[in-house]
Amino acid sequence: MGTTRDDRGDREPPPGTTLPEDAALDAALGITHHEATVNGVRLHYVAAGPADGRPVILLHGFPEYWYSWRHQLPALARAGVRAVAPDLRGYNRSEKPRGVAAYRVATLTEDVAGLIAHLGTERAAVVGHDWGGVIAWELAARRPNVVDRLVVLNAPHPARLARALRGPAQPLRSWYVAAFQVPWLPERLLATGDYRALREVFRREPTRPGAFTEQDIGRYVAAMRRPGAATATINYYRAAVRERLPHPRRGATVGTIAVPTLLLWGDRDPHLGVELTRGLERWVPGIRVERFPAASHWLQHDEPDRVSDAILGFLDAPA
Repeated sequence: MGTTRDDRGDREPPPGTTLPEDAALDAALGITHHEATVNGVRLHYVAAGPADGRPVILLHGFPEYWYSWRHQLPALARAGVRAVAPDLRGYNRSEKPRGVAAYRVATLTEDVAGLIAHLGTERAAVVGHDWGGVIAWELAARRPNVVDRLVVLNAPHPARLARALRGPAQPLRSWYVAAFQVPWLPERLLATGDYRALREVFRREPTRPGAFTEQDIGRYVAAMRRPGAATATINYYRAAVRERLPHPRRGATVGTIAVPTLLLWGDRDPHLGVELTRGLERWVPGIRVERFPAASHWLQHDEPDRVSDAILGFLDAPA
């Protein structure tokens, strides 16, 4: 696959030109910045913890970037884990290939498999939220040889979601997916009022007051303002629908996931019904499900300490 750019103006400053506020953030979180070219695409990622620690890959969702894991990165590092959080392709400082086809799920999973290999390890624990969770599910199904353990936050197993989409409730909750299929208009609407709608999501949807500070929200808006980012991130939804339309029952074909799996779920998710946590043993034997009744879709922000503890506890638990 080629590595064309949506906009040649999307360039990072040379090494050593980090802004003071970013340097302070990096120091506070104990992170370092890196790049890897994998699966034909350049990915930016941050890492924390000892270089020889157990590798754990943290995959963010829409509309975030590696910063989604700002609470978990230092917590995992303190426990001796090598925590690695990439900007998924199309997001923030990672490359933004042109075209919807560049964002197919199979391609996204190979990005993560390539990143694991780039880190010099055969297998890693994979943690994913939202779209990162979708990729994590698919990676464990398609490439179980590279996944040591799987932790998913508020992202439905693809087969369970396929069933839910045949009912009346989930399609209504997922209305924005249909809206994102229109060319160019969603990007324009998203940017309206300096990304007002995006800001309101972060202000209103979490259940913990102050889960996202205004500075946090400003960082997410800045990431989405990068040339090509809005189109690239929305193309995830466009690619998913185009893949599914010829095969409406596609999700049911995902094979059994045999790796140890933990599902963490905020029950007050306006986008995904709690029924998506039930009946998963059919596809994931032995799955563990931990629900957070007071948390929203933004689980790792509503319950940062509990989520970090759950991840660490699961990593140390018997298989």
